Amino acid sequence: MAALAPLPPLPPQFKSIQHHLRTAQEHDKRDPVVAYYCRLYAMQTGMKIDSKTPECRKFLSKLMDQLETLKKQLGDNEAVTQEIVGCAHLENYALKMFLYADNEDRAARFHKNMIKSFYTASLLIDVITVFGELTDENVRHRKYARWKATYIHNCLKNGETPQAGPVGIEDDNDVEENEDVGATSLPTQPPQPSSSTYDPSNMPSSNYTGIQIPPGAHAPANTPAEVPHSTGVTSNTIQPTPQTIPAIDPSLFNTVSQGDICLTPEDFARAQKYCKYAGSALQYEDVSTAVQNLQKALKLLTTGRE
Repeated sequence: MAALAPLPPLPPQFKSIQHHLRTAQEHDKRDPVVAYYCRLYAMQTGMKIDSKTPECRKFLSKLMDQLETLKKQLGDNEAVTQEIVGCAHLENYALKMFLYADNEDRAARFHKNMIKSFYTASLLIDVITVFGELTDENVRHRKYARWKATYIHNCLKNGETPQAGPVGIEDDNDVEENEDVGATSLPTQPPQPSSSTYDPSNMPSSNYTGIQIPPGAHAPANTPAEVPHSTGVTSNTIQPTPQTIPAIDPSLFNTVSQGDICLTPEDFARAQKYCKYAGSALQYEDVSTAVQNLQKALKLLTTGRE
């Protein structure tokens, strides 16, 4: 992928989007779709902040040029041409990143890349707003990830030992932006299996098989399924990993759409989104998540209920 033209210096008014732009740069080669939507979020947010002063207009113009270049380069990518696919892609990526950081946190392995992953996951939830308003649950998940990153960072900075695992925070405990939290770049080379650095394709599978994540507790926004699963990598060749497949609802085998079922456009959109989640999960060889979302889509289409 061709290099993008550099941006001019960031105007002070756009300080709130600097980490989103940094995340975009970090993902230009790792995941161009994520990089594209991070820039789109920055563009939309910047337009709301200040689109009139000369320095801001110049910056936004160059950012728009980058977006147009990326869109041409990704023109055949469904995650860019179809919003539902793009949203599912971002949510699954944020989920993988969040679960990596949460796994490290639960194991009391506190380090900069774990902090970075928590914080970046929260930034990606910001980016999901390009597809619409966040739900209350999304907001809680984003707040937890950002608070965790700040809390662990401050503990390590002060020579204190952070409390591992899920920790409750007060609803009115606003998290302040911290320059150092998002400053550590994620590694650009794929880590070895024993490494404690983040790579979406090399997710530790321990501690999560069979564990139900309580809604609103600490799972990231719009988690497609309650039992996340990831494929372990033990060598340069990916080995098949046994997976726990959720039980199939027997009633689905005999379900026939009833004539008086009236599906709304919103029902069709939700069913389509479940199918996209399933397709995205299969990209990670996550059969469990795929099956659960396909069952949700089938139930909705045949009964009109979720």
